[in-house]
Amino acid sequence: MNEPQTAVDWEAVVAHAPVPVQLISGTPWPELHVEAPNWPDLAQFLRTAPELQLDYLFCLTCVDWKTHLTMVYHLNHSRQERVVVVKSQLDRDQPQIASVAGIWRTAEFHEREVFEMFGVQFLGHPDLRLLILPEGWEGRNPLRKDYEDPVNMIRL
Repeated sequence: MNEPQTAVDWEAVVAHAPVPVQLISGTPWPELHVEAPNWPDLAQFLRTAPELQLDYLFCLTCVDWKTHLTMVYHLNHSRQERVVVVKSQLDRDQPQIASVAGIWRTAEFHEREVFEMFGVQFLGHPDLRLLILPEGWEGRNPLRKDYEDPVNMIRL
């Protein structure tokens, strides 16, 4: 059973973060925005900081905004109801960000799915290959908004 949520002073977390981070308030969960090159340092901090210990990555996805991609990570503490969302904007033409599979093991499969569906390169991933789609789909990225389905002829 989860323990009650302990209040986290997210402004203090941002102030003590090892890299520049923007705190967005007014969202259901606290939201942190970080530049992609700074993500590995922030990820390690969120995982190991004694006041946080966000030891579970329960969701990792990508959003295609047509002009750029946004990586979205949902983290929590496995025994306390402490959740945060981290977002990082990526270049649409060459999307890449460091893998966090070495920090949260659950990222290994999540990153593979985002790799095949959106084309994001996860630098340092231990086994970056297709997860769901069959061989021959490399580079086709069916969840990107510019993907054209030759069978269903869907255009966005």
